[in-house]
Amino acid sequence: MEKKYKVCVYAICKNEEKFVDRWVESMSEADEIYVLDTGSDDNTVEKLKERGVNVVTEIISPWRFDVARNKSLELVPKDYDICVCTDLDEIFEKGWRDKLEQLWKTDTTRLAYNYNWSLDKNNKPIVNFYIEKIHNRNDYKWTHPVHEVLTYIGPKRENKITTDEIILNHHPDLTKSRSNYLSLLELSVKESPEDDRNMHYLGREYMYYGKWNESIDTLIKHLSLPSATWKDERCASMRFIARCYKKMNRYEEAQLWLNKAIEESPYLRDSYIEMALLQYELSNWKKTIHYCKEALKIENHAKSYINEPFSWNETPYDLLAIAYYHLKEKKQAICNIDKAIEINPTNERLINNKKIIESDL
Repeated sequence: MEKKYKVCVYAICKNEEKFVDRWVESMSEADEIYVLDTGSDDNTVEKLKERGVNVVTEIISPWRFDVARNKSLELVPKDYDICVCTDLDEIFEKGWRDKLEQLWKTDTTRLAYNYNWSLDKNNKPIVNFYIEKIHNRNDYKWTHPVHEVLTYIGPKRENKITTDEIILNHHPDLTKSRSNYLSLLELSVKESPEDDRNMHYLGREYMYYGKWNESIDTLIKHLSLPSATWKDERCASMRFIARCYKKMNRYEEAQLWLNKAIEESPYLRDSYIEMALLQYELSNWKKTIHYCKEALKIENHAKSYINEPFSWNETPYDLLAIAYYHLKEKKQAICNIDKAIEINPTNERLINNKKIIESDL
């Protein structure tokens, strides 16, 4: 296919030598690749240069993701038409460049495309949503210290298009620390206290750190913001508040907030499964069954980063099998444990549970 546009990939990195070959192979459909290395002490820089990548090293202090992203974008010459921002733990499915050129128009400013944030062992998507990090060269900048976003600064109206044809897969390094996220999120909220997205992320981060009261207070602030209108994210804040209460053994408050979450977004499985998990912990077997069945009625797996993997894996059937077993409904228990094992055939606990159920038949 004849190339109509100048296309480049740009990225930031630090100590990611194990990803270099796979990443460059995937990104090599671009005309050039530019990387800002932020202080690697392994062989990342050498390996990138060996593969023909344009690399500049600069220490960003104090560290901010938006500053690093903007400096990496500055490496790209102004005469490029399309910029593609990725990380080294991400790879495109082959043919992305040709598809991009077919979709892009002279007045396009940004492209949203398929992002598989989480994949199972068979590379089947678990969490999938649209990501918007393909853009024209001169009309964007990155904002926010962490969970940075691409912000339009062009003189005309933004013209964004969406496709399912371009797919980027995420294969994360699970050993990497995210220890600076909390302080950066606190800074982000301090800088933009009315930004609902930042407030939600900060509340979630407090939850990850086991700061239950701080999480609850921050997530309630998120829900009170006038701009917090996206029901999926509001629902997630309610679910996270419930998780915090559950961790503090305050089960009535947890159930209250999960009921609020269900009411907020009844079209999502996640709140029903979280409620089922709570009822399972309380040995309320009939309620466990009820909420699992309500969740399974929802067959549309919406594209959203909010989706929880446990809503779409073997968890609903696992819970059903356990609940039916405790209610002495062994045939139903077998039926559901078989469905769970079909989804996750190597899970030893599921296999052992099936043996226990069968031995009681």
